[in-house]
Amino acid sequence: MKILQFGATGQVGREMIGRAHARGIELIALSRDQVDLSQPDAIAAAIGNAPDGVTAVVNAAAYTAVDAAEDNEAEAYAINAEAPLVMARACAERGVRFIHLSTDYVFDGTSSRPYREDDPVCPLGVYGRSKLAGEAGVLASAPDSIVLRTAWVFSTHGKNFLKTMIRLAGERSTLGIVDDQRGCPTPAGAIADAVLDIVTRWDEAGGPGGIYHFAGDTAVTWREFADRIFLNWASLGHPVPEVKAIGTEDFPTPAERPANSVLDCSRLLRDYGIRAADWQGDLEQMTGHLSQLTNRSE
Repeated sequence: MKILQFGATGQVGREMIGRAHARGIELIALSRDQVDLSQPDAIAAAIGNAPDGVTAVVNAAAYTAVDAAEDNEAEAYAINAEAPLVMARACAERGVRFIHLSTDYVFDGTSSRPYREDDPVCPLGVYGRSKLAGEAGVLASAPDSIVLRTAWVFSTHGKNFLKTMIRLAGERSTLGIVDDQRGCPTPAGAIADAVLDIVTRWDEAGGPGGIYHFAGDTAVTWREFADRIFLNWASLGHPVPEVKAIGTEDFPTPAERPANSVLDCSRLLRDYGIRAADWQGDLEQMTGHLSQLTNRSE
């Protein structure tokens, strides 16, 4: 089994590289330095000229700067909508299957329950709209593809909420964290494992395409997520700030966020046997790793 992946330097992309190697899966990981995702011809060539034996392509690349997207709409659409459309078309032409990572931001957050794959979509900003356009293009061009929506991704590398909280713990004595937005934190490594599980299943027995949700198994607010992080961090001997709950209106941002980002992941369990991620267990491991790095640098 051989996989071609876009987004080698992102959170999920980096996890894919290590986990594929551990499984004995050959992964060809392409960064933006190797393939400019704003150039359709370069994307199509990367897939069309990929080595023999590639059976699946994974798009783990995205324009993820949610607030910056409000002022950079053209760039956001080029990366999040046009690039995956070109990928899907190239995969269909070559006869390989495609997995495209998407986001909870395709929803407006007004639901009182976890979002299912077939719930109405209504993104609140440019980022969500560009990702939704990407979903539509992928499934129209290659219907057997999988669009895998996820949310609140964190890891020990890149920019994410976990690393921001750890940094701020060393800088501030008090933090105000939004407590009226709710979602499921999702470890980047768990997403990578889910993708590899899907491709393995395709290789062995096939499987359906369509939209699927994959996220953490327990919903929290951002303030509750911060509490979990600092509980682990304090147990490792590090000082932590006092956390105060604030409302969304107290922390204005250029892009509006959905109040409810909780995703129902039961369809992926039903069709592929993949359970929602145990994010609290992974969080404990990650804070331990970050603690070791911090201690070495002191």
